[in-house]
Amino acid sequence: MLGHYNIIGFLTIVDVARAKEFYRDTLGLRLVSEEPPFALVFDANGIMLRLGMGKQLPPASGTVLGWQVPDAAEAVRSLQQAGVRFERYDFLKQDELGIWTAPTGAKVAWFKDPDGNILSVSEHPEQA
Repeated sequence: MLGHYNIIGFLTIVDVARAKEFYRDTLGLRLVSEEPPFALVFDANGIMLRLGMGKQLPPASGTVLGWQVPDAAEAVRSLQQAGVRFERYDFLKQDELGIWTAPTGAKVAWFKDPDGNILSVSEHPEQA
């Protein structure tokens, strides 16, 4: 029933100014509108991303937003040059860039936005 409609992404932010700068300037998303006190709205390659302006963040429970990229290593290097720091997890075997290779062959690296939301870039074998 909903398979023919565009999805909208939602994240909660607390520090509006830092989030606006990070998503617009660091990640390169186009800011569509500012709707205080409700949300910043971005265009993420044709997908609406609403960053809800909250007073506190919900408890973190894993990755909340990710980008499928053709080359994870290239994406990580590019984001690192923009000042993004990638996460290291003791329970995963990650390479020198912080990329974990899943049993399926997918390559995933995680980073946080200024409010601590966990984001990722991933490369999937079917893209090759």
